[in-house]
Amino acid sequence: MRAVVKKKSWIERHVSDPFVKKAQREGYVSRAAYKLLLLQEKDRLFKSGMTVIDLGAAPGGWSQVAKKFVGDHGKIIAVDLLPLEITTDIFIQGDFNDDATLQKLTAALHDQRADVLISDMAPNLTGQKSIDMPRSIHLLELALDCANQVLKPKGTFLFKAFHGAGLEIFVKTLKLHFKVVKYRKPEASRAESAEVYVLALDFHPGYNGCDVV
Repeated sequence: MRAVVKKKSWIERHVSDPFVKKAQREGYVSRAAYKLLLLQEKDRLFKSGMTVIDLGAAPGGWSQVAKKFVGDHGKIIAVDLLPLEITTDIFIQGDFNDDATLQKLTAALHDQRADVLISDMAPNLTGQKSIDMPRSIHLLELALDCANQVLKPKGTFLFKAFHGAGLEIFVKTLKLHFKVVKYRKPEASRAESAEVYVLALDFHPGYNGCDVV
């Protein structure tokens, strides 16, 4: 009975959510699009002509936002195990950690590198921090490994994380590769959520120190 009440409460909150309603009006496939729009407004992540990789892109809200700013001269490469609900420049369906998927990603880049890597991925959450945090950190480690392989020098890496054990240690590793790291909590991120967005700027392979803002 408790699970039914909890599910009903989530549905009611979701339906009444102003960002859900706004997404429906403005043609975005998820409310998450507004998190990225707010981050773009603050940090100017995307510019015309950029190449952007969107890991864990489904249903496609972040890819929609990125495309709006990179324009026709830019390129969005979306990667996910699940199908997208939108049409984008290039979609690779698969696990980004698989060699075959990474080969497709490299081919889509035409032996070049991306300007920006974005990820709104999260593991399947159980509600138990002792399980969820290690899963989240492992996913971030895989995404950082991907960033090291596909990002241009001075590139940008934006990803979702969760406050908890392991995040600070992961960020210390991140600092070895990026000169600036910023923490962000956009208005569209629910206040009660433990999620936080980490923006890593100025990628330098082999760099060993950074500033945290």
